[in-house]
Amino acid sequence: MVEKEHTLLSRRHLLGRAAGAAAWVSAFRSIGSAGAQSGPSSSRSGSRIRNSFDFGWKFFKGDAPGAQQPEFSDSGWRSLNLPHDWSIEGPYGEREAAGGQGGHLPTGIGWYRKRFGLPGSYRHSKVLIEFDGVYENSEVWVNGRYLGKRPFGYIGFAYDLTPYLNFGGQENVIAVKVDNSRQPNSRWYSGSGIYRHTWLLLTNKVHVAYWGTYVTTPGVSKDSSIVQIKTRVRNEDTSAARCTLATAILDQAGMVVKSTEASQDVAANGEHEFVQQLTLARPNLWSVESPYLYQVRSTVRQQGRVVDEYDTPLGMRKIAFDADQGFLLNGERLKLNGVCLHHDGGAVGAAVLERVWERRLEALKEMGCNSIRTSHNPPAPEFLDLCDRMGFLVLDEAFDEWRVPKGQIGPFGYHLYFDTWSERDVTSLVRRDRNHPSVVLWSAGNEVGDQLDPGGVQTLRRLMEIFHREDPSRLVTVGCDQISAEPRAVSQEFLALLDVVGYNYADRWRDRAEKYYSIDRHAYPRRRMLGTESPAMCGIRGDYRGLFMSRTAGGFGGFGSSRGVDVEQLWKFVRTYDFVAGDYMWTGIDYLGETTWPSKLAPFGVLDTCGFRKDGFYFYQSQWTDKPVLHVFPHWNWEGREGQVVPVLCYTNCDTVELFLNGKSFGVKGYAFPRPGMELRYGNLPARARVPRTTADLHLAWDVPYEPGTLKAVGTKDGKVVATVEVVTAGAPAGIGLSVDREAITADRRDVAHVTVQILDDKGRVVPTADNEVTFEVQGDGRIIGVDNGNPVSHEDYQGNRRKAFNGLCLAILQSTAESGQIRVTAASPGLRSSSILITTKA
Repeated sequence: MVEKEHTLLSRRHLLGRAAGAAAWVSAFRSIGSAGAQSGPSSSRSGSRIRNSFDFGWKFFKGDAPGAQQPEFSDSGWRSLNLPHDWSIEGPYGEREAAGGQGGHLPTGIGWYRKRFGLPGSYRHSKVLIEFDGVYENSEVWVNGRYLGKRPFGYIGFAYDLTPYLNFGGQENVIAVKVDNSRQPNSRWYSGSGIYRHTWLLLTNKVHVAYWGTYVTTPGVSKDSSIVQIKTRVRNEDTSAARCTLATAILDQAGMVVKSTEASQDVAANGEHEFVQQLTLARPNLWSVESPYLYQVRSTVRQQGRVVDEYDTPLGMRKIAFDADQGFLLNGERLKLNGVCLHHDGGAVGAAVLERVWERRLEALKEMGCNSIRTSHNPPAPEFLDLCDRMGFLVLDEAFDEWRVPKGQIGPFGYHLYFDTWSERDVTSLVRRDRNHPSVVLWSAGNEVGDQLDPGGVQTLRRLMEIFHREDPSRLVTVGCDQISAEPRAVSQEFLALLDVVGYNYADRWRDRAEKYYSIDRHAYPRRRMLGTESPAMCGIRGDYRGLFMSRTAGGFGGFGSSRGVDVEQLWKFVRTYDFVAGDYMWTGIDYLGETTWPSKLAPFGVLDTCGFRKDGFYFYQSQWTDKPVLHVFPHWNWEGREGQVVPVLCYTNCDTVELFLNGKSFGVKGYAFPRPGMELRYGNLPARARVPRTTADLHLAWDVPYEPGTLKAVGTKDGKVVATVEVVTAGAPAGIGLSVDREAITADRRDVAHVTVQILDDKGRVVPTADNEVTFEVQGDGRIIGVDNGNPVSHEDYQGNRRKAFNGLCLAILQSTAESGQIRVTAASPGLRSSSILITTKA
C-alpha cells in the first residue's frame, strides 16, 4: 500500500468553532468507551473538528507480535493517557543500552492501542490521526491497515484514516509500535513512546490544506502593516468545486479589523493557492515586551455554505539580522539574551505538559532571557504557542546530525535516515512553525560532523534551499563548533553559505579566548554573527565545594574554576559590540542525559530540573534586567569551619554593595558596566561614572572568616539603598514548608500544579544542607505525576510518592482529574512537623 501521510499543524492553527461540535463529541464519546474524550474540542458548523485523542489508550512495554490486528487481545495491557514516556519510569541502570547519553534509563520497544467509534453522519468526511511527536521509529495501523513509518522522533505527522474506518456504531482500533531499541541514538535524554499530544481531525472534502497557510508581514511600521496570506485550498472530491476564500484578521478581542475574499474553481483532487494582501493602520506590534497576537481566520465557502474555517496566529513584527547592528526587532536593535533548552521536563521526562513549560519559561523571563534555542531538534507545537504569547524569540533547530555520524550520539543516530527523510522532515518543521511570530531564525543543524566533510558544503546547500523554498522570510544558521578548530577548521565556503554564522564556543581556540569575534569581524566585515552556544554559569544547586578549591582547579561551574570569570568576560564583549547579534548560553535548564554514571543529568543550567533557581540565575538577571538585583552566596551553614575564610560572592546591578557579618562591615565594593565616558564636553561624566569601582569583574567578592550568624548585604543605586538581603545560619531541620505555584488549576486531566517543599528549622528558615526524605499523600481530585529534587546522582523513582530533599528543597508535580473539587497534599518526614496545602480544581 502507498503511504498517505500528512504533516500536522500546531494546535492553534487547526482550531475551529461550530454548533455541530457538541453533537459530534457526544456521539464520539458514546461509541467505544475506551476512546471517550474529555479534552477540549471546538469547531464551526459544517467545518473542521479537532478533538484531543490523548485519553483511553492501552500500553504494553515490549514487543507484541500481531498487536496491529483489531482482534488482538490487549485486556492485560496497562491503561493510560497521553502524553506518555515509558523511559522516565525507570529504573536506572549503569548498563542500560542508552548509557549516560540517555540518562541511564531504559529504552526498548513499546506498543499502544486505542479503540474508538465514529457516527455515521461523518462517513463522507476526511478523518486524520495526528501525532505531535513519537520517539522513535513509529509505525501506525488502523483496523489492521498499515499507514506508515516515521523514524524521526521530534517532528509531528498525520495519517489519513478515511479509507479504512468503520462508522455508525462499529469499532475502530488504532495501533502504534514505537521502536527505541537501537541504542545509543542520541546524546541527551530522548524519552520513549508517544510523548506528545495526539489529535483526531475531521474536515470536509474541500478544506484548507494541511499547514496550508503562510502568513508574512512584508511591511511593518507603527503606522501601518502589510499582511500577506497565502492559503492553499484543497479539493479531495471527485468533481471540481467553486470555492470562495474569505480571509479576516481578528484582534485579541475577536473583532474583525480587516478582511477580503476571492473565488476560484479548484479541480477535483487538486488545490489552489490564494494570495491575498491586507493593510492595517496603526497595528499593535508584537515584541518581547508586548507580544500582541492577532489571528488570521480563513473561511472556505462552497455554494454559499461554509465548508472549512481555519485559524492562524499572526504577530505584526519586523525582524532583521545586520552585519553591523546585530539583531533588530521592529527596527530597533535588540540583543538576543538567549538560552539553549533540551526537550525534557525533569521528573516528567519527555512527556512535558504545557504548564510545566510555562512555569519554566516564566522563570527565564524573570531572569531577563528573551530568546530560546530549541537545541537540537524541533520543539512541541505548544512550546511555540507559549513563546508567541509570552514574548520569546526562538531559534528553531532541525537536527543534531546530518550524514556524518557523531561520536557522542552513537551508531544509531539520524545519519541513518538523513538521505531519505531530511527533506521531508525540514519541510514539515518549516510548514508547521513558520507562522509563529516567535520564530526569528532557523537552524539547519548543530555541531554537525559535515562541517569538516568534503560533502558538507553540498549537504548544507541543499538544506538551505529547502528552508528558503518553504520560508523566504527568515534566515538560516548552523551552530558551528569548528570555525577556528585545529588542526583543521571548517571551510570558508561552508560558512559563506550561511545567512547568519552561528558560533559555538567562540572563545575556544588560541587568542579568540581574548579577542572573541573580533578576528572574524576584521576578516569578514559583512558576516552576520551570532553566538549559538556559549558556556553558562552552571553547577549543582546549593553545592559550594568549589568555593574552597584552588582557583586553578578544574571542574564545571562556580568559582572553584575559571568558568564563572570566563562567562563574565565573554558577556562583556557580546554586550559591548553591536555586531554580535546575541548569545545562547548552554543551558537554561539542567537536562537529563549527556553524563556519566552515577550522574543522570547535565548540571549546565541556571535552573535545575525542578525549575529551582541556581546562583547563576541571578548573574544573568543582574545583567539582563534593570530591576535591582542583589544576590549573595554561599549559604551560611559551615559548622566545623569556624575561623576559616569563606569567599562570599555577590551578583548585583547595584552601584555599590556593603557586606556585614553580625553587624561588622567587611567593606563597600562596586563595579560599573558598561563604563561610561564623557559626554558633550570635556570632563562631563554621567553620575554613574563616579560610582566607586573596586573590580572590573561582574561580581563582587569578600573573604570572610566564618562564624555563625547573619550575613547582610546592602545595595545602593544613585546614592539610595534599593536592596537589602540576609543570609542566616539555619538551625537543625524541624518542619516542612509547602508552597504552590497556583492555588487553582483546571479540571481537565492535563493541568498541573507544582508544590515546592522546603525543610525548615524551628524559626521557619530553610536548612540549606537538609536531605530529609519526604513522603507525599494526595487526597481528592488529583494525582502525583512526578517528584524531583534536582540532585544529579539521585536514583529515586520520579513516579513515586517520596523524595529526599536536596540542599533543603524538593518538588512534587500534581495533575488534575476531570472532576472539579480540591486536592489536598500532605508532606511528612520522620521527626519533622508535617504540612498540608490545598489546590482547587475547576472545570
